[in-house]
Formats: sequence, structure tokens, C-alpha cells
Amino acid sequence: RHEVPAGIDAKPVGIVVVTPPWNFPYAIPCGGVLAALMAGNSVIFKPAPETAQTAYLLAKQLWAAGIPEDVLQFYPCDDGEVGTSLISDPRVGAIILTGSLETARFFQKTRPTMRLFAETSGKNATVITAQADREAAIKDLVKSAFFHAGQKCSASSLAIVEAEVYDSPDFRRQLRDCAASLFVGPSTDARSVITPTVQAPSPALERALTKLEPGEEWLLKPKQIGDDPCSWTPGIKLGVKEGSWFHQTECFGPVLGLMRANSLSHAIKLQNGTRFGLTAGLHTLDPRQIAIWRDKVEAGNLYINRGTTGAVVQRQPFGGWKASSVGPGSKAGGPNYVWSFLTLTDAVDSQVLFTSSYTEAWDNYFSKGHDPSKLRCESNVFRYRPCKGVVLRLKTRDEAIISKAELASKLTGASLTISIESEESDADFAARLPALIQNADRLRTVDVPADEVLHAANESGFNWIDAPFTSNGRLELRFWLREQAVTQTRHRYGQISEFQPDSRRGL
Repeated sequence: RHEVPAGIDAKPVGIVVVTPPWNFPYAIPCGGVLAALMAGNSVIFKPAPETAQTAYLLAKQLWAAGIPEDVLQFYPCDDGEVGTSLISDPRVGAIILTGSLETARFFQKTRPTMRLFAETSGKNATVITAQADREAAIKDLVKSAFFHAGQKCSASSLAIVEAEVYDSPDFRRQLRDCAASLFVGPSTDARSVITPTVQAPSPALERALTKLEPGEEWLLKPKQIGDDPCSWTPGIKLGVKEGSWFHQTECFGPVLGLMRANSLSHAIKLQNGTRFGLTAGLHTLDPRQIAIWRDKVEAGNLYINRGTTGAVVQRQPFGGWKASSVGPGSKAGGPNYVWSFLTLTDAVDSQVLFTSSYTEAWDNYFSKGHDPSKLRCESNVFRYRPCKGVVLRLKTRDEAIISKAELASKLTGASLTISIESEESDADFAARLPALIQNADRLRTVDVPADEVLHAANESGFNWIDAPFTSNGRLELRFWLREQAVTQTRHRYGQISEFQPDSRRGL
């Protein structure tokens, strides 16, 4: 899948710095390190300080497998001055970050011209409708919210529950009992389901665990265990309001908030009503509701009738939308990820016609859903959706590039705005970016813009894509689309209805 197409020249971006999080210190850097190496780059692997020993095991295994130590360098250091010097060094060709949105913005301020590929924060919600299997929904919700002590970027920290279910005393009792039954203890105790957080609660998590916002009440009040600031029982809040602090804030810990929805459309509005779009869940047995939700929800990884955590490479390539992703947006473990770490240009002798290549790529690939795993018990569809829009910034008016951009926009449905530096100054363009973000989310260039432009783009929330236009549609159209993985459980308690014999169907 990652072979370079005919008529394309490929060049590695150079040195790639991989900066993974502490919550998945082996799996996440493994994907980033190997993708960068596959593209022919050298890698500096800077682990999270909290989990450097685990990360070192990965480095040693890769060295033992034959990767030279000067190609893969392991560099544990603090996140302070030394770490900042590393990411700001102009010799670094790209940075792979998994961390908070605030960290990504700090990286961009340090060096605006860096090529940053970041999977960032999330405020993930699971919608439960009146047509859901309520017991299955509770099981999946509790697992998604509290396993790993809620320290997963994919964890559900909100449940948006249709009124009939939200108001049900039985639903509340079952949800409370399920969460309260989870054993809380040290990771050395095999009984423990909720173990201590890696760090003492951040200000946001401490507020979520100890305070209620107006209109909220505790269904299950969390408690600190002994004197350990990292050990907490799970907490569940009722009455979270639209636009409230808890609705909008990533807390990253064992606390869940419930919101009441009047209908599915209201629930989708609440679910989409944050700046993030990492994972999203739905529990319903109504195929009509599933179809509506799949079409409307704004997130990179969708989960239907299952939990929102536990993405598997190939089945659920991982990465978000909106503020949950910074950079071009190719999902980790997806079909476009390795290409992210190459500079791809048309070969001098290329005979590819962009008009036919773009149209063929759209008709035969991008307009279709793909399920390479082909499981009977679970569908895992990887598909493409139009991005919000593209702002193309060129130094001079280049009709060849503009023709490619216009066709890409027409095929994908992503809006196109063109700005020419010789006709609009950097200062004027930078001043216009906060207004342009209303109808676009990507800034496309073929030359590195001035820092003034990139600062304004980053502050406005644009994702910057600095890549040559090629005549190959399979390569170019990905920049105009958002990737989405849609997973749906196709069985109930092990029974796959599609494969029931006629005798079981009453036929």
C-alpha cells in the first residue's frame, strides 16, 4: 500500500523526532518510529520521561533486529530546555507528537516552520438512545470511561443519553452499580481494575473530581484512596450542561459526565459541540439511527455498539478531526501514514495526466469505503470525507497548480480559496486567516510561508500542509479529505444475525 506510484519521485524528509506519550509508551512510538524508518528517514526517539525504561526496550529490540544505532537514536531527556532545543533544531525534518493540543501549539510557537504530525486532545462522548441495549451500553460505557483510569485520549468522558433512558431510575442504578463495583487498587494487585493515575491530577482533573458545575450532581462521587493523590475511585456526574466547563474540557482521568438529550439530532449536536473530534460512540439497535449518526458525527474514529477505546492497526487506523489533529491528518496505522514522511514530486519524465488520474482516484478509491479486515463479527470501514475547506497560498499565480487545485476541490467537495502573495501581502493574508477558518481548515502551500503567516494560521486553528502538487490523484486528493474509521459490532452476545440459519430466523 505504501509503494511509490509510477511517475513519482520520493525523497525522505530527513530526521524525524518521535515524541510519544506516557500512557502507551511502547505501541504508539513503535508505529511512528517504524513508519518514519520505512520512508527512509533517520529517527531520534525521545520517550516520555515517565516511561523511558519501557521505551528503551523498544529501541533495543529494533537495534537487535538490525536497525543501526545511528539511524535510530534513543534520546531520553527532560521536556524542558533540552527537549525544546531538540524540537526547535532546524535540522529536524518532521516531528511525530502524541500529546495535548497545548503541547502541539507550544511546538508550533517554538518553530513555526516545523512539519508537525500530532494526535492531540479529545473530549469524547458516547450517545445512548432509547433504542439501545441498555445493559450492553452500560458495560461498554464504563469500560470506555474508567479502564486505564480514564487515561486514554480515546476514553469516553461524556455520555449523551436520550431522555427516556437518562430519566430511568433503573438505568442510573445499573450504571452506578457497574462503576462502583470496579476494584480500585495498585497495579501490583491482580484484582485492580482502576489503578492509580501516572501523575497527580492536573488542575483540570482535580476540578472534575472535586467540584460540581451549576446544575450538576453526583451519581457516584469519587474519593481519594488514602494519602495517594493518584488513587481515586470512579466518579459520575449528572446534569452536565451544553457549553459548560465539563462539556468542553479534556480531564484525562476516572470521571464521567452525563448529558440529557431530547432526541438523536440533539445528541449529535451536543456530541459535535466541542472543538475536538477524536473518538465518538453510539449505542442503538435502530439501523436508521445508525445511518443518520454515521453521516453527521464529526470525529476521526467512530464506534457503534461497542466501546470507544482499543483501536487496532488496520482495523481502526487512529487519528482525529478538528482540534484533535494537528498536521495533514493521516491516521496512524492507515494507508497514507508512511507517505507523510516523504516529499513526493512528479518525475521529470512522468506521463501522468492529472485530469484522468484525479478522476480515476476519486471514482475507484476515495469515494468508496474499505474494510481490509473483513471480519464477520465486526465491520471496520475506512472512508474519506471532505475536509472543511482548503486555503491555497501561492507566491505567484501558477495556472498549472490552480487547475489541479480546482479539480481536486470539485471532485472531493472541499471548498477552495486562493491567495497569491504577489497580489496580497503576508500581513494582509495573515489578518484574513481568522475569518477564513470559518469555511476552511487547511492551509496548503508549495513553498514555506513567512513565520508571520504560519503564526496566524496556527493561532486560527489551520492545519498546514506543505507539499508539492503532483499529477497522481491517489497522492493529491488525500490532502483534500478527512480520514474516518467506522467500527460497528455486528453481533449480539456472540450471535451474528446476518449468518443465522433460516431455522433461527423463523423462516
